[in-house]
Amino acid sequence: MASTAAAASSQGCISWALRQRGLGGGGARAVPVLPRRRFCVSAAAVGGWVGGVSKPKKKWDAHQVFDELPNPSRRYVIVGGGNAAGYAARTFVEHGMADGRLCIVSKEAYPPYERPALTKGYLFPPDKKPARLPGFHTCVGSGGQRQTAEWYKENGIEVLYEDPVVAFDGKTHTLKTSSGKILKYGSLIISTGCEASRLPAKIGGNLPGVHYIRDVADADSLVSSLGKAKKIVVIGGGYIGMEVAAAACGWNLDTTIIFPEDHIMPRLFTPSLAKKYEELYQQNGVKFIKGALIDKLEAGSDGRVSSAVLEDGSVVEADTVIVGIGARPVIGPFEAVGVNTKVGGIEVDSLFRTSIPGIFAIGDVAAFPLKMYDRMTRVEHVDHARKSAHHCVEALLTSHTKPYDYLPYFYSRVFEYEGSSRKIWWQFYGDNVGETIEVGSFEPKIATFWIDSDSRLKGVFLESGSSEEFSLLPQLAKSQPVVDKAKLKSATSVEDALEIARSSLHSGSSV
Repeated sequence: MASTAAAASSQGCISWALRQRGLGGGGARAVPVLPRRRFCVSAAAVGGWVGGVSKPKKKWDAHQVFDELPNPSRRYVIVGGGNAAGYAARTFVEHGMADGRLCIVSKEAYPPYERPALTKGYLFPPDKKPARLPGFHTCVGSGGQRQTAEWYKENGIEVLYEDPVVAFDGKTHTLKTSSGKILKYGSLIISTGCEASRLPAKIGGNLPGVHYIRDVADADSLVSSLGKAKKIVVIGGGYIGMEVAAAACGWNLDTTIIFPEDHIMPRLFTPSLAKKYEELYQQNGVKFIKGALIDKLEAGSDGRVSSAVLEDGSVVEADTVIVGIGARPVIGPFEAVGVNTKVGGIEVDSLFRTSIPGIFAIGDVAAFPLKMYDRMTRVEHVDHARKSAHHCVEALLTSHTKPYDYLPYFYSRVFEYEGSSRKIWWQFYGDNVGETIEVGSFEPKIATFWIDSDSRLKGVFLESGSSEEFSLLPQLAKSQPVVDKAKLKSATSVEDALEIARSSLHSGSSV
């Protein structure tokens, strides 16, 4: 892979399954003038991002005073009820600007929650202590308070559940929800996230027993199927596929993973690293079919999925299929705000401002400048969802103009159910470009370092590290020190390799 997994767009993620079918993959606004109380918009909240340069909008004063909208509880509106919305709400509360001012409009039936749980602990069998709400509402994933429905009420935050926004008018500052509600907003934060990429209905993508995971309802449906299943097929060898397959092992199910690449996690793992994890999955009974494309999913006499047919004509029996072939940013109905066609998503600047003053985008849907690598990107990860939400609201409510300087970070934790012979927990920081140096035997640790042509460390991966070792990784990836490749290659253990890398931080050669 030529660039970090963080920079990879989900656009076209389903093309491998479909390629044989030909499928795949403004100026300043007028603000209502009303005889009500008045409030000021911070310097950071005005202006916009045009042509890659952050600059103020025409006739838009940083200290312009806006007349308050008719409903003060909708001075700030967040569209979307995912991870980022929950962390944004916390930041509003921390600034004393939520009570009677903030509204969250969500398509979900629950307050924001830590979405990674849905492909991990939520899928554990009933006898292995599965995760359930309210246990993983935001912001417990970062050690914060559990923000239940009562928390939002106590903090004066209006939440509209199961009522997504279906129409948007930037000129009148108006949103329309699926139930027909008309909402006025002062400042708008778009936090609509992503939706799972799906197989077309005509090849069986919507058959009973075919599952996609994006929300609690999806996970509940899958858990119900797993409780009755005997043979499952997982389509896709990335994050979703690997985490779901690991959870299925806890149910002792016949599990087969099908994907088109040569190895699992191809956007991050090297072939050597992937082999170690594939062997672990095989020890847990998982079978792999590599380099394969799905032709169609077939139904049995009861109408439920019964098999996956590959393009070479081979058939894999399955009574449950999980499709994990990527995700697409949910842009609608905000296309007019400005879309980045290269990485997908709504384009923003380093303060998460869109091209329209007073409108922001955060989380998975935001296409933002990745400062340390000087490129635009879109990151589908909970870490970015949390941090982008905080940075955006800080910019909106205060005068800070410090650009968002994100360090790409990915992790996975699997096989953590009771009775598992081995738990897996890896972390990756930085950019996976350049030469790779692998150290360790995977018993239990293994580390991979990505080194560029100038001998600078660009990215680092670690399995089963200690808390101290994991805390070193972001320091290395952020500093990008020059390392002695010969010493690193000759390291006899992961601990020795990390110490060699650590010593390079003090050599004066860091970025």
